[in-house]
Amino acid sequence: MAKQPIQLSDHFTYGRLLRFTLPSIAMMIFTSIYYVVDGFFVSNFVGKTPFAAVNFIMPVLMILGCLGFMFGTGGSALVAMTMGMGDYQKAREIFSLLIYVSIGLGMVIAALGILFLPNIAAALGAEGELLASCVLYGRIILVAVPAYMLQYAFQSFFVTAEKPQLGLAVTIAAGLTNMVLDALLVAVIPLGLVGAAVASAMSQVVGGVVPLLYFARPNSSTLRLGRTKWDGKALLKTCTNGSSELMTNIAMSVVSMLYNIQLMKYAGENGVAAYGVLMYVCMIFLGAYIGYTVGVAPVIGFHYGAANYDELKGLRKKSFRIIGLCALVMFLLAEFVLARPLATLFVGYDPKLMALTLHAFQIFSFVFLFAGFAIFGSGFFTALNNGLISALIAFLRSLVFEAGFVLSLPLIFGMDGIWISTAAAELVAATLALTLMAVFRKKYHY
Repeated sequence: MAKQPIQLSDHFTYGRLLRFTLPSIAMMIFTSIYYVVDGFFVSNFVGKTPFAAVNFIMPVLMILGCLGFMFGTGGSALVAMTMGMGDYQKAREIFSLLIYVSIGLGMVIAALGILFLPNIAAALGAEGELLASCVLYGRIILVAVPAYMLQYAFQSFFVTAEKPQLGLAVTIAAGLTNMVLDALLVAVIPLGLVGAAVASAMSQVVGGVVPLLYFARPNSSTLRLGRTKWDGKALLKTCTNGSSELMTNIAMSVVSMLYNIQLMKYAGENGVAAYGVLMYVCMIFLGAYIGYTVGVAPVIGFHYGAANYDELKGLRKKSFRIIGLCALVMFLLAEFVLARPLATLFVGYDPKLMALTLHAFQIFSFVFLFAGFAIFGSGFFTALNNGLISALIAFLRSLVFEAGFVLSLPLIFGMDGIWISTAAAELVAATLALTLMAVFRKKYHY
């Protein structure tokens, strides 16, 4: 007998919670894998300098595309709460407005990014072959930025529409597009960086345009694109709600630029390449935490809007236990299982770079013990439509703490201080998030 579809209004056991959030987790992991696949093919088939270029310019590209994540997470929280209050027509109008704004904004960002990318890359310290590779790869990716923003937005809205499995199917299709085209355009037809960039851009087109077509037509979900009207209050609330996710993505990208600057100073291109390998693992593992938070946020928002406080309390407790177990498993995998195989996979052709990467892994792995609690804490307040506290956690976690540590710890520990920085920042951020959740417990009745 087929299992009944899960609805936001349901009571969530551990099993139901995992079933509902698993597609979102898989969506975020698959989205992270796009760049991992690019990195693998570029490193092994194009060379070390182009590989360093992809990792060097990637933070800039992610900043330009992450506005879609803000509209998705912030908007889905508002839409879910509106649905919880029973006003489904208003929810659909807000949803439509946010998607239309995302498309228009994406076009503007793409045009400006293509125009100013050489100046940005040069200002960050790229020169010579590294600069040329950054611009070549980045401009191709920027053409697809409107679709990239839509892809991020729809990942959240598929969950709010009670269609997380469909969102997962779209993300898998986009991921397979990237993998197949990378193999074809880099390994078989040796187009180098151009092939890798085209593969990523086409995968983003699949991830953004296919959901657009789905929601533009009659469908079986609770959401559909249609007529809307300008609602500045809803747009502002969305931006406030999603500001933490926007800040997290921007801050992570800014901090990655700081890491690259520090690594060029202490270890040159080898340091940037080693950091790239760490970031691939980090993107996948943290993608699981982000995916869980994105998946559970509409449920939290719905039950808060419906004043189901016992359910809200249960969701918080279950989430803490799930994240704690995942944190332990991820740390053990990164520290004792994955370090050598992944280092070999990406940079095994260079013994010196391989040794540097392995050493960095042993220190960096402690990140996974703490990061999930800070990510969930920020997302929890987003779901409650408290964008201020959510943004505070995100801002301090991903910018202030990380930037402070990456600039100061290398002065004490040298090169190892760079690898320690992220773990130290995540520990402090997790402590902050848990403290704020305790402080606001009575206000939100969880």
